[in-house]
Amino acid sequence: MTMTGTGLPIALIGVLMALWLVGAIVAIWIGLSLRNESRKMLSQTSRLRRLLETAPAFPVVVKSDGRLEAPDRFSRLLGLMTPATTLSDLGGHDEAGLAIDDMAALDAKVRETQRTGKSFVLALAIKGSERRLTVVGNIADVAIYPNGAALLWFFDSTDSLRELEKRTQESEEARTAFAALAGLIEAAPLPMWHRRPDMRLHFVNHAYVDAVGATDGLQVVKEGIELLEPEKGKSPADWAAEAMAADAQRERIVSATLNGERRQLRVFDIPLGQSGVAGLAIDVQDLIDAKSEVRELSEAQRDLLNLMSAGVAQFDARHVLTFANLPFQSLFTFRDQWLSEKPEFARVLDRMRENGKVPEVRDFPTWRREREDWFRTSDPNEENWLLPDGTHLRVLAQPIPDGGLLMIFEDRTEQAQLASARDILLRVRSATFDNLFEAIAVFSADGRLSIWNRLFAETWGLNDDLLLEHPRLDELLPWMAQLLSKPSQITTLGELIRMTSSSREQRKSKAVFADGRMFQIATVPLPDGNALFTMLDMSNNLKIEQALRDRNSALQEVDAIKGKFLANMSYEFRTPLTSISGFADLLKEGIAGDLSDQAKEYVDAILQSADRLSDQINTVLDYSQIEAGALPLALEHTDVPTLVAQIADSKAAMAQAAEVELQVDAGNGTGEMALDPKRIMQAVGQALDNAIRYNKSGGQVLMLARWQGDALEFVVSDNGPGMREADVQRISSDNAVPKNADSNGSMTQGLGLPLARQIIESHGGTFHLHSAPGEGTVVIMVLPRP
Repeated sequence: MTMTGTGLPIALIGVLMALWLVGAIVAIWIGLSLRNESRKMLSQTSRLRRLLETAPAFPVVVKSDGRLEAPDRFSRLLGLMTPATTLSDLGGHDEAGLAIDDMAALDAKVRETQRTGKSFVLALAIKGSERRLTVVGNIADVAIYPNGAALLWFFDSTDSLRELEKRTQESEEARTAFAALAGLIEAAPLPMWHRRPDMRLHFVNHAYVDAVGATDGLQVVKEGIELLEPEKGKSPADWAAEAMAADAQRERIVSATLNGERRQLRVFDIPLGQSGVAGLAIDVQDLIDAKSEVRELSEAQRDLLNLMSAGVAQFDARHVLTFANLPFQSLFTFRDQWLSEKPEFARVLDRMRENGKVPEVRDFPTWRREREDWFRTSDPNEENWLLPDGTHLRVLAQPIPDGGLLMIFEDRTEQAQLASARDILLRVRSATFDNLFEAIAVFSADGRLSIWNRLFAETWGLNDDLLLEHPRLDELLPWMAQLLSKPSQITTLGELIRMTSSSREQRKSKAVFADGRMFQIATVPLPDGNALFTMLDMSNNLKIEQALRDRNSALQEVDAIKGKFLANMSYEFRTPLTSISGFADLLKEGIAGDLSDQAKEYVDAILQSADRLSDQINTVLDYSQIEAGALPLALEHTDVPTLVAQIADSKAAMAQAAEVELQVDAGNGTGEMALDPKRIMQAVGQALDNAIRYNKSGGQVLMLARWQGDALEFVVSDNGPGMREADVQRISSDNAVPKNADSNGSMTQGLGLPLARQIIESHGGTFHLHSAPGEGTVVIMVLPRP
């Protein structure tokens, strides 16, 4: 019993010890489990902290009393120098933290969330920084913060906001561009349309609607009104489907009716991938017409260029010769076969050089490159080429818009020669003006002095400085008035010039200078509207004129004395001559008895000399009358053969005495003519007398009378010694002077031939004398029929 009673407590103790051991073991196991769990939690907490520190969002807890629980880097994000402990610490700083307005908005949102539990999203800005924050706020876990704290998540949305703004701006720009493009398509003057992938019309613009005469685009789309007609068995939709299948733009020229008019259109089908096919039509009818006109104009222009005198050559942008007119080919001696090869510009210059049609230069390659630069300039170039053969060429190189070059070669040789001649003429004119005895000036239509000579400046005492300014007439008149004896006369001279310019009539006047000189003034209108002013110094002329008047009076007096002398001489000569002839006739008739043969010869010689002297006196008197213009003519119808015979008979004895053969030919000199037979016998007789008297013994004299048309011609010729040219000229002149025989025995004329010439000319005829030493003399007297 004792053992039993003792063992029970021990057993209980053992049980208790076992339980305690088990409990200790369990406790140890639980402790170890808790320690492991704690370690796991600490490790997880550490990882969560590191995640929160590296997370893009910053968790901030705002408790009900306004205190904050936030990581330190959040304060650094806001640019704060010390960690923020309250919500108000986030604002109120000058260059950090939140802006005042953002801070007030955040405070209001936080209070509202703490009060109502409502979530919010708010955008904030940081002072002094371009960074932007986005705050997402809601109520914190009540189990952790039972008093109503607000959990705020701050996100750095700078890049997101920038991207959002960028996308927003791009979206707005795209929307604007689309609206503009849609408006442009709608307002475009070209018909434009869009087809769905099934090739049905989806959209047309206003120009399309007008072209097909529809009410609006909806009617066109609904009814499927096509702008283009089927061609080559294909509808417009088929052409669009081919472009879409080939995924390439297609273009074609078709005919269509626009607004009731048949036009040519250039149609484009443009595939747009899955969106369908776009199309547009450009009216090229005007372009085709313009091309046709340009082609016709080009052909007409080339025909015109071929008619020009200047050479024309055209090169394209590749420097290839595309056109050369005929004058160009002729000027540079180019063959059509060579030009048909379309040579380049450099080859053309080389061929020109081979033909000697470019200027001689020392470095031809450099010269050629400089001319090739004409293609790269925008301004025209002009040169003058002096060719080796003396040809002057004016070369004009005009760049054309397509990059080519148009060259014009004008032969200015004649113009250069004319310019040189003009320069020479101007110099000659200046030299002529300066050496004239007249003072000359030319005033233009506006009264300005344009040309003057040296004598004009000297006469009026004008200096070169004044004249070179080409002064007006009003400016010159005060200077000129100082030299006149009456200065008021200068007004008359000024009006004279003005009236000549306006009325285009020649005017004359006189000007007397203070020094006594007198000038003859004349103003002459010139074809170009100018007025020529001339001044001739008449001072010496007046003296000469007076001297001439005095001389004329003296000559008149001498002429009167000469007339009286001739009359007295004729009377004084004829009286003794009549006595000599009368006594000689008595002696010849035997009044004084029979004469010996020798005495009879002397008497005959006396009678011949008396007759000859009488003829000479008559000749002198007749010549004097002719000089005085008082020779009377008694015209009457005269038989020409009879007249010729009388003339021959009157000179037969003289010819026989001189042993000269006289031949008379009046073969066709028949008929009558109104003339003075006495004067004609005298004239022809003087020619025969001269031919017989000065002929040699055994010589021949021919008198010929013939008709030449309506004129009667007397020809007297001889084979005598002839006359010198000076003597022939003297006889043929109006102031023939009688001469005697010279020392060589070559006889010249007395008054016979000059008298014969005067008689013939008084009948309206002509007198011709042909003679040379040793070749005889021929006198031709022509009398026209009255």
